[in-house]
Amino acid sequence: MRKIIIDTDPGQDDAVAILFALASPELEVMGITTVAGNVPLELTTKNARIVCELAKRPDVQIYAGCDRPMGRTLVTAEHVHGETGLNGVIHTDPTMPVQDAHAVDFLIETLRSTDGVTLCPLGPLTNIGTALQKAPDIARRIDEIVLMGGGYFEGGNITPAAEFNIYVDPEAADIVMRSGVKVTLAPLDLTHKMLTSAEWIAAMRALNTDVGDAVAGWTDFFERFDVAKYGSAGAPLHDPCVIAHLVDPTLFSGRLCNVEIELNSDLTRGMTVADWWGVTDRPKNATFLRDGDRTRFFTLLSTRLATL
Repeated sequence: MRKIIIDTDPGQDDAVAILFALASPELEVMGITTVAGNVPLELTTKNARIVCELAKRPDVQIYAGCDRPMGRTLVTAEHVHGETGLNGVIHTDPTMPVQDAHAVDFLIETLRSTDGVTLCPLGPLTNIGTALQKAPDIARRIDEIVLMGGGYFEGGNITPAAEFNIYVDPEAADIVMRSGVKVTLAPLDLTHKMLTSAEWIAAMRALNTDVGDAVAGWTDFFERFDVAKYGSAGAPLHDPCVIAHLVDPTLFSGRLCNVEIELNSDLTRGMTVADWWGVTDRPKNATFLRDGDRTRFFTLLSTRLATL
């Protein structure tokens, strides 16, 4: 069983990823840390609690983290996810507790005391970057960081050059990419190939479960943004790609290359510059996933969600 910590800013696709992880016996979710991103911290923390209670897992420990980027003004994405972050379904207020410790302290203490932990960031990398800056010794303790973020061939989704998670806190992303930790990215180049469909949403609703209804409602809501923007038949399920890669690494393919984060340019702030073709001698520091099997991805996801 692989030990993971999910760092997240739910977000409908984050919520699906959390459900996916909690339904996967290969994964031990040691905790969920929340960060400001899609919506402010108060809402991302509330949403993580909503999702855990939906999965009937109020035992999962949730830690609230950073409420703003390391050196920037917070940018949020209500235009995609709605004012709550989980628009599309009416949720009752959660009752499960939030832990007293700050997410950054939880990350540091857990990594110092536990071997083989994989970090799974699904939002801006503020908590992870702050933890690495505060306690550099934890870098050698992290088994791997598998994150949703970035884009190169596909461009960006918040600016022409940058993907949202990296754009919100590029300084934190830069710390992660320079940390020496084994890093795998699920960028837009991959996630934009994992598109939902009307048939899949109908199948979720046909489960006749609270989880199925929620996933269908969330997807119906945020799909409208991507369909209007890209003219696609469905919406990309970005964050569940992280969990899918952990459960079945054969689903996706990519290559180890150098990935650098642009910090200074107003035009390309937050761009993930992937040296896919090896035209520089910069060290290869990340596996950049680019292609995947959409049919197998959705089959796996559907099978797991049906167990909740």
